Amino acid sequence: MRLLLTALLLAALPLVAKQPKPAPASSDASPADEGATRVAEQVKPSLVKITQMGREGADGLGSGFVISEDGLIATNLHVVGQGRRLQVETSDGKTFEVKAVHASDYHLDLAILKVEAKGLKALTLADSDKARQGQPIVAMGNPQGLAFSVVQGVISATREIEGNSMIQVAMPIEQGNSGGPLLDRQGRVLGLLTLKSMRTENLGFAMPVNALKKLIAKPNPVPMDRWLTIGVMDPRLWKTLMGARWTQHSTIIKSELQGEGFGGRTQCLWQGVEPVVPFEVAVSVKLDEESGASGLVFCSDGGDKGYGFYPTAGQLRLTRFDGPDVFSWTPFQTVESPAYHPGEWNDLRVRVEEKHITCFVNGQKVIEQDDEEYRSGRAGLCRFRAPGAQYKNFRVGSDLTDKPIPAEIAGQVTKALDAYAAQPASKEGTLDALLSDAAVSHRLVVERAKKLEQEAAALRRLDVALQQKNTARALSRELAKPEDKIDLFHAALLIAKHDNANVDPAMYHRVVDRMVDELKADAEIKKGGLPAVKRLNRYLFEENGFHGSRHDYDNIANRYMNEVLDDREGLPITLAVLYLELGRKLGIQGLSGEGLPGRFMVGWRKSESSPVTLIDVFEGGTLLSVDDQAVQALFDPRADPAEELLRPASKKSIVVRMINNLMGVVGGDDGLRTEMVPYLNLMLEIDPGSWRQRGQRAMIRMRGKDVAGAKEDIGKILESPPPEMDEDQIQQLQRMFQQLGEGPH
Repeated sequence: MRLLLTALLLAALPLVAKQPKPAPASSDASPADEGATRVAEQVKPSLVKITQMGREGADGLGSGFVISEDGLIATNLHVVGQGRRLQVETSDGKTFEVKAVHASDYHLDLAILKVEAKGLKALTLADSDKARQGQPIVAMGNPQGLAFSVVQGVISATREIEGNSMIQVAMPIEQGNSGGPLLDRQGRVLGLLTLKSMRTENLGFAMPVNALKKLIAKPNPVPMDRWLTIGVMDPRLWKTLMGARWTQHSTIIKSELQGEGFGGRTQCLWQGVEPVVPFEVAVSVKLDEESGASGLVFCSDGGDKGYGFYPTAGQLRLTRFDGPDVFSWTPFQTVESPAYHPGEWNDLRVRVEEKHITCFVNGQKVIEQDDEEYRSGRAGLCRFRAPGAQYKNFRVGSDLTDKPIPAEIAGQVTKALDAYAAQPASKEGTLDALLSDAAVSHRLVVERAKKLEQEAAALRRLDVALQQKNTARALSRELAKPEDKIDLFHAALLIAKHDNANVDPAMYHRVVDRMVDELKADAEIKKGGLPAVKRLNRYLFEENGFHGSRHDYDNIANRYMNEVLDDREGLPITLAVLYLELGRKLGIQGLSGEGLPGRFMVGWRKSESSPVTLIDVFEGGTLLSVDDQAVQALFDPRADPAEELLRPASKKSIVVRMINNLMGVVGGDDGLRTEMVPYLNLMLEIDPGSWRQRGQRAMIRMRGKDVAGAKEDIGKILESPPPEMDEDQIQQLQRMFQQLGEGPH
């Protein structure tokens, strides 16, 4: 059975700074084994305790270790967290505020913090590729807050965990050990303690230290004042009250830590237009634990008064709050409902009328209450007790019910669905008849369940295809506009939405607008030209930590614009699209996309006739000329880059390249996998005349025995053969078309 792992989610601090003085390299010579005691004495001066600071003091605790004498500290990213100050304490009791997160990587769960200190003792980093099974090891950290503790064990194996190679260790790992060093018996770092097994205390995992070396080589520094804004709720949209931690990542809002109100109460109020009776408010909520309580607040005065509707201990409750404590609260009703699904996303909705309140869960009415005490105030989110919760799809309006579908449209859709379903469910017989014979009843019920599951799966596939087709048409309409009217950034978001229907392009437009607001009054930006380019480089790559993917280039997340904004990591082309969008909105003239072979870059020209200055956004905005070796190396040495290159890429060509990147991830060695079909559909929606893509789709369809689809594609090519095809190729297609006509349909 698979190991059940849990991240030791601790808290800690962030960093930024100049390039580190690297820790001494591992020597090939292996000194005599000095034993765990000697290693502990040797290493202890380099260990640190990392504390994440909240309003009431420490919110979490983790471990770390010094990797450069001028103040760089290695740890896990989950130890660092978000939205809180970080403090580092050395073994001799000195404390330092973290000034920056010098480097971070979400996929590796690694971070390097920067503190202002000199003369720290750095640990030597070993070559973790040489770690061997059965090798004796020592781990040090702060388990359960017990600072600078030591434990010894052996390496059990190396394993693949969530796409990362990890060192499995046979030793107890406790909460607080995360980020601490895993050491060989010479005191050299082999890895960073990261995970422990829930099945046994004597089994844990560490991230190999060679992964940390990638962050050292290519940092993405973020000053602490900016790190604290990552995930922070937009104050123009939300106002948080009564403490706790509220963050937003993509479309999901999270609430963690206990609130400061009575019963651990905390609120997050929507700052849009205040609703007027009658109105409705709704949200989807998922509790981290059913012992918690989280949901909607409405008619809130921004303090202690208002109403709340929320799941609590598996039930649903409507409460009126008239003051700061339980003695001034009125729980109207607490009910159970089969419509509520514990541990899952549940849609809550409340309708507020002059004298009446109605509450729904997943479309089912669960509570009705006559009350008219409060009818003004804000709506938003609330939570009680310690367990956290997640929220999405918050909305306010006069009527949020699903509207009736016009009869004509309903009839058309129903007819289409009936035709699509593999087999309609049989209408013959009744349950009573089936139950007359238990054995027959069981058999028929199982058969019917299988049939319904098949129909449901088919309908889900149809829904995905419907969403993708709708998004493809929106993208096609965008790219059909004149070049200067195409919104390239929006087109990139539509590509992401094609694969994930939950992507909200409007939200990410707002994210970019906030970034523009920070820069638009900057003096260098106002100068324009090269000063503006250099200022934008500093803003993105030095102050906000955007960077090219270091270790997981082929991860599909790097190809989605929403993920790039969320994780600040991406491919050259996705980072370039973000750069171009910011440049456009800031009025920086002369920027363009440059489709170099193997590396997309941004170009800047002082004028149309000026030579291009290339901006390598994958390498932190490095400025390059065409003659630089890094650029020349991208081209065929037999070609002349001056002729082959450097014309600004059209927006449509950029979008096509982004889609091709996605196909490259799923296409396999031969480029004929079924997973490519949605992207080929997307390409053909954009350009129905793309005969190469149509031919590719025909081959995939033939391989998948979709004879009708393959014949359709080949027929389309033969209707108007492209000039590139010679007579032999056309005749070959004609023979294939005829053979398909003779095959099964």
